[in-house]
Parts: sequence; C-alpha cells; structure tokens
Amino acid sequence: MPYGPHAADDRARMLEAIGVPSVDALFDDIPEPLRASPLRLDDPEPELELSARLAALAGRNRVDLASFLGAGAYRHWSPATVDQMLLRGEWYTAYTPYQPEVSQGTLQSIYEYQSLLAELTALDVVSASHYDGGAATAEAALMTCRATRRDRILVSRAVHPHYRQTLETYAQGAGLVADEVPLVADGPLAGTTDLAALERMLADPYRPVAGVVVAQPNVLGLLEDMPDAGRLAHAAGALFVSVIEPVSLAVLAPPGEYGADIAAGEGQPLGIPLSYGGPYLGIVACTDALVRQIPGRLVGLTTDLDGRRAFVMTLRAREQDIRREKAASNICTNQALLALAASIYVATIGPHGLRDVAALGAARAAELEAALAAAGAPRAHDGPYLNEFVVRVPDAPALHARLLDRGVLAGIPTASLLPDEPSLADGLLVCATEVTTAADIDRFASALRLELAGATATGGVR
Repeated sequence: MPYGPHAADDRARMLEAIGVPSVDALFDDIPEPLRASPLRLDDPEPELELSARLAALAGRNRVDLASFLGAGAYRHWSPATVDQMLLRGEWYTAYTPYQPEVSQGTLQSIYEYQSLLAELTALDVVSASHYDGGAATAEAALMTCRATRRDRILVSRAVHPHYRQTLETYAQGAGLVADEVPLVADGPLAGTTDLAALERMLADPYRPVAGVVVAQPNVLGLLEDMPDAGRLAHAAGALFVSVIEPVSLAVLAPPGEYGADIAAGEGQPLGIPLSYGGPYLGIVACTDALVRQIPGRLVGLTTDLDGRRAFVMTLRAREQDIRREKAASNICTNQALLALAASIYVATIGPHGLRDVAALGAARAAELEAALAAAGAPRAHDGPYLNEFVVRVPDAPALHARLLDRGVLAGIPTASLLPDEPSLADGLLVCATEVTTAADIDRFASALRLELAGATATGGVR
C-alpha cells in the first residue's frame, strides 16, 4: 500500500465536516454487488513454486484455435516496425505533454496521428486521448447535445451493445435521454437500422433530437444506408454520428463523404494487439464547425519566435480537466502511445496496403460464407457486408461450445451479443480478416458439418 498522508483522525475530521458517518457511506450510490470486496490472497510461497503455478495457469489459455471472433475487436497482421518503435524509451515512458517546449516529439506524434485519421475519415478535426470505441461513441453523443442544446440522443440497436451501454451510462450522468432505434425485422434490409422508425422518432415535435448514432458496418457486420440516415438526422435539425471501423474506410465511403458531423470508433484494428481487451484507442473526429465541442487533446502546427516549426496543444485549457460539470469532458489520460501505434501502422502499410487489408478480409469472408453454407449454416441476412456476418445454426450456444472442443472458435453466439433480439437466437456472428487462412476456413466448415450431421442423426439431442 503506498504511503498516504491522512491518519485515521484526519479522515474522521473530514467525514465529520461533510456530514458522512463513514468512508463506506461515500459509496452508497454503487450497487453492493459491484463494490470492491476485500482481497483474499493466498499465503506467500517461494518464487520458484509461484512461477511454476503461474506457468500452469497460463498453459490453460487456448492458442490452438482457428478463430473467427470479431464483434468489435479484430485480428490483423502488424508490421514489426510498430512494436519496435513503441518500445523506444522516448515513446514508452513519455507522459502528457503539458510543457510543449520539451515535448515536441510527443506533440508531433499526436499531430501526425490526427492528420492521418483526418484523411482516413475525410473530416476536419481529430482529437486524441480517448480510452476506446465505447467511450469515444459516448463522447461523440455528448458533443451533439452541447452543440444543439438538446438533450435527446437516438442510437441504433445495430451499434455494438457495449458502446450503447457506455453511452447510456454517460447520458444518465449528464441528465440526457438515449433512445434506441429498432432493427428491421425481416426482408432484404433485415438486421439494419429501421430508417422508417428513425424518421418517426425524429418527427416528435415535443422531443427534439440532438444526435443520431449509427454504425458502419454495424454490429452484425451489415452495411447501413448512411447517406439516408444522415439526411433524416439533418432534416430534423440533429447531428449525425457515424460509428466507424477504421480499416473498412479503405474501401467504404468515409464519414465526411456522406455528411457525418462526427465519427467515432475503435482504433484497435490499426496495429494494436487484442491484449485481452485493452488498452485500446478511441477515435473521435468531427467537422470544423464542432471543433470547440470535441473533447480530448488537439495539437496544432505553428512556428516559434525564430520561425522554426513547432507543435503545441491548442483550443484547450490545461484546466479543462478540473472544471467538473462545466468541462466538455473529464478525460485526463494520455493514449498517445496507442495513437502512435495507429500512426506507425497506417504510415507503414500505406493507403494501398490498408486497401489490401480490407479487400483481403472481404475475400476471406466470402470464402467463409460459401464454406459454411455448404456445411449447412446459411447467412441470416441478405444485405451486403464486408468481412463479418451472421449464420443460422440450431442451438447456437451449445454448438459454439462443442466447436471449441474441435479447435474452432466459431465467433460469438448472437444470443449472447444481442439477447433482446429474438430473431437472432439461433445465430453465430463470424468474422474473417487477412490473417484468416484457407486451412482455418476448411477446419471450421469440416467441424461444423460433423456437428450438424451428429445433431441430425440424434434427432437434435446431443
């Protein structure tokens, strides 16, 4: 436990001054099951024995699976340049660049990241220092409320559920309303945002909408009609937020081209390893008209008194982080190391390389679709997709577990991902990228064929 300057008497006097009986009472707003519990650590043991025990635990990780898991975090090949550059001490140990005169390298790295992502999204301004895609999406939604002075947000149910949950948490804390737009239930547009429902929700004169949030591709891998969604939002005086997957922007229209006011998303596919869920990189970009609303760090290019090129944080007071409810955001972290990883990745593979990554992933997904359909698992939706889609199988959660025993991580059951969508109870969301091999696809299809044949032979009982 690090040294703390407050003795028990000090804490007692502070609690008395604010009228709270105990430290535990300060956390009454947190539901009891979510509160921190006492640490129950094992007794000390020799380092040699501890090392052996930890090695045995690590050995339980499965590294032999043919993985088709996506759902917001994606496997991509990353050039060795990315890790080698990140491990340099001047990057790895750098912290927030409060003093620009001694932080030119860090500031330039953020500036280059912002420049590259602005080109990728076709938007004017990009900020740094967002935790992940969920936080970035929530921050983007709050931007629409500040800019329009309205307090209602519409978010498509086809946005990743974790992002929607994060947005809901932010909205509750800010006293805002976040309503969900349903999905189309059937037909050629099934699985995408119901734009007719969106239009009706936007037309309510008593509940004006600040922003509309739609993902491209959506959480089911399907491509949305983003220009039409943006047109509906703007016709109602709302701003349009596009939740992006950055690699897809090499082959899909970028947000700036179809009228998005703000883009938000997860930067993990840009050279950042999966790492059991983090650290990741939230992307937020916007038009120049919203530059005063964007949270995080902005770095500008200028000249010093001698006319030399210089970089400096701009349009943001240092005290922004301590203005509490008056702050645009209370982000205090510095995700510059992750932003640097994304910059090195994009600069190393270049625009043609990024296009190849997206196109090869799409080609692998088409091969996967054909193989799974032949094995007895057809696609659940008719709409276009890029590299991720849903297939229908009987008793999807149980089948998913059995495929693990055959060495296949068959994506994620949609019943787990979207439990409130009954039409998806029998689905598996599967993904392919450029690192998916023909052997992986054959392994999946063969294992699936055997499982489905076994289920048929036993009348569906395993």
